[in-house]
Amino acid sequence: MSSSDFPDASAMPLSARAMTARPAPYLDDLNPAQRAAVETLQGPVLMLAGAGTGKTKALTTRIVHLLNTGTARPNEILAVTFTNKAAREMKSRVARTLGQTIEGMPWLGTFHAICVKLLRRHAELAGLKSNFTILDTDDQLRLLKQLVQAANIDDKRWPARQLLGIIDNWKNRAWTPDKVPAAEAGAYNHRGTELYAQYQARLKELNAVDFGDLLLHVVTIFQAHPDVLEQYQRWFKYILVDEYQDTNVAQYLWLRLLASGHRNICCVGDDDQSIYGWRGAEVGNILRFEKDFPGAHVVRLEQNYRSTPHILAAASGVIRGNENRLGKELWTEAREGEKVRLIGHWDGEEEARWIGEEIEAMQTGTRGLRPMGLDDMAILVRASHQMRAFEDRFLTIGLPYRVIGGPRFYERMEIRDAMAYFRVVTTPEDDLAFERIVNTPKRGLGDKAQQTIQTTARSNNTSLLEGARLAVQAGLIKGRGGAALGQLVEDIARWGRMAGDADMTHVELAEIILDESGYTAMWQNDKTPEAPGRLENLKELVKALEGFENLQGFLEHVSLIMDNEQDEAGEKVSIMTLHAAKGLEFPAVFLPGWEDGLFPSQRSMDESGLKGLEEERRLAYVGITRA
Repeated sequence: MSSSDFPDASAMPLSARAMTARPAPYLDDLNPAQRAAVETLQGPVLMLAGAGTGKTKALTTRIVHLLNTGTARPNEILAVTFTNKAAREMKSRVARTLGQTIEGMPWLGTFHAICVKLLRRHAELAGLKSNFTILDTDDQLRLLKQLVQAANIDDKRWPARQLLGIIDNWKNRAWTPDKVPAAEAGAYNHRGTELYAQYQARLKELNAVDFGDLLLHVVTIFQAHPDVLEQYQRWFKYILVDEYQDTNVAQYLWLRLLASGHRNICCVGDDDQSIYGWRGAEVGNILRFEKDFPGAHVVRLEQNYRSTPHILAAASGVIRGNENRLGKELWTEAREGEKVRLIGHWDGEEEARWIGEEIEAMQTGTRGLRPMGLDDMAILVRASHQMRAFEDRFLTIGLPYRVIGGPRFYERMEIRDAMAYFRVVTTPEDDLAFERIVNTPKRGLGDKAQQTIQTTARSNNTSLLEGARLAVQAGLIKGRGGAALGQLVEDIARWGRMAGDADMTHVELAEIILDESGYTAMWQNDKTPEAPGRLENLKELVKALEGFENLQGFLEHVSLIMDNEQDEAGEKVSIMTLHAAKGLEFPAVFLPGWEDGLFPSQRSMDESGLKGLEEERRLAYVGITRA
């Protein structure tokens, strides 16, 4: 990169030059801790910002102060966020505070957006052209499937999606193929590193990158070319980072490299809200900030503007159990407010009934509760399968709701698949259901075989299921696919006979169908991060059957409640996972399912031990402080 990439100040438009120092009325709106974080401009600063303490205000005001005092030009500030929404909000707040449109801030954005710009400038140093393509997940999977097939690996036992997760994890840790440690050599049946190297080579041939490469390539360039790194160290005179507790190793290394010269870096975060360890976030990054930057100023934002003293006391009581934390005590000037209520229930169904009644009472202002709109209420669950009981209940009583961060329970892929099996057993003429399950899980029935089934059914004026039986009988579909199809046809007939067996409950039958069809095993063998959640959803589906006399009655119930389309307009209760709730707030919050094994999650503790338990506590802290 030539020096012309960094324009001389005299050639820059006024908007991009350092502003002349002006009065700073914006400082008057800050509390003492926020003001200290804003005015400490030189050297490393860690803004340890508890939930609801106004960290976004402090961070944006710090940018304003850098500009207003003439300390930095807009294009000399690197401000990094995790989401485009956060970047837009930050830019908007800065402009609003200064009372003018902010131009010339090209380095305010997400990690990925900023690294795209850097990589396009230096693409040749990564073996790419500057017009490289960024692959989405579908493109990545297609490419990896080609490599897996070429390596003669059984894609059923070792799905390409599993390899994608492994490679993504390695890139989050800033490991190129030659840097993957020996301890990871067993990954993907001992073929992971070999296929990772092939994948990277193929990406270069295609002049393409994936999202993990955006950071990995830039970190690699900075490490291999000190002259390039030095240019950006001089250029980015001030670095600001939001949600530092959520950074992964690659992001951490990138920031450390850029800040290692002037050390003018301000990181904002809350170690107590680090809840994304499962996707590569390292809470250790924020915990060792003072070690990484000796002499750093640590400013604790502890005055909370959201929650009542009772809520803060509950949150503090939970998080205090964690040993690995920097420590802070949230406080507020707000009135005591309502006490946090702890209510016990026999099961999830009763819990959903009680919460539904409580919401209706809050909505109408009965039971001595103040009236509140549905938009002001949220139900935060640990796992998505918990949503089913609430959706069933709310659809039954006509209580409007929205699911944030995913489809409604009965719209989830695995639930639709399972119910398609139930439908074809109870109604063999259900062609849509048969079409959905005939090759799920994979039975070696491609488009040609399925077309044969349809042609046979049409020519005999019968259902697809009967068409499949006739096609197998006539030898029209041979080999492994024909044998598997014949077995499926026999199984469906046998399950249908079992449905009439007085000694067999419909709940037992549902479990048998999912087991013998291979559908449950399909997800048990799936190594993707989503698979355990899908299995939990299937268990929840079977549990839901207990409230009905037979499969047919349950299927009718689901059809009727899902047909009860809700008006898009109007207020709704929000239902979401605790992870999806981070950064949000509601006047009324319900936290169901706080019981051992569910929350804290047994799987999290089994996989990560004490580290997993501490992340569960942080997740509980996030949930409590949404109110």
